[in-house]
Amino acid sequence: MTAETNCLKTGALLLGLLLTRMPASLVHAKPQNKPFNSHSCTFAAYRQFDFWIGDWDVFDVDNSAKPVARVRVDPILDECVLREDYQDTNGHKGQSFNIYDAVEKVWRESWVTNRGEFLLLRGGIDRGSMVLVGSRRKANGQNEQIRGTWKPTEKGIRETAVTSVDGGKTWKPWFDLLFRPHKQ
Repeated sequence: MTAETNCLKTGALLLGLLLTRMPASLVHAKPQNKPFNSHSCTFAAYRQFDFWIGDWDVFDVDNSAKPVARVRVDPILDECVLREDYQDTNGHKGQSFNIYDAVEKVWRESWVTNRGEFLLLRGGIDRGSMVLVGSRRKANGQNEQIRGTWKPTEKGIRETAVTSVDGGKTWKPWFDLLFRPHKQ
């Protein structure tokens, strides 16, 4: 018997011993459908904004007879991100991407539109509502603060936004919307 053959037989014997000593659940384990993910987005904080997931008809709160937009909010990227696809009735389109930042323990949103608008917001849950704040420079060079609030209600999701140009001393309404489940 050559050294190589002897080595192969010894390896096979060791493998056989290992397999007989392993629990049956490991020996007969089936491959998992999902690839290994070292960072799971299943913690409760990642689910705080799930109430917004859905296919929505959007109405101005003051005129709830006719929709002003259609919005779809879907979980993407292994349910770590909420993607909003916004399409209003006058051609304004936008998408937002919302994610819980586990390092800083805040929610973040980036919003972009077909009109060249870009907005970054951050915040979190406050008394049952998602509240995100940010700022942007207006065309006239003035800095504008923005605060958006999403709140589940018995009628749907209510999203309100207010703006301030005096550092948050005073706020004025920007929009007030009601999201209802889409009807065919």
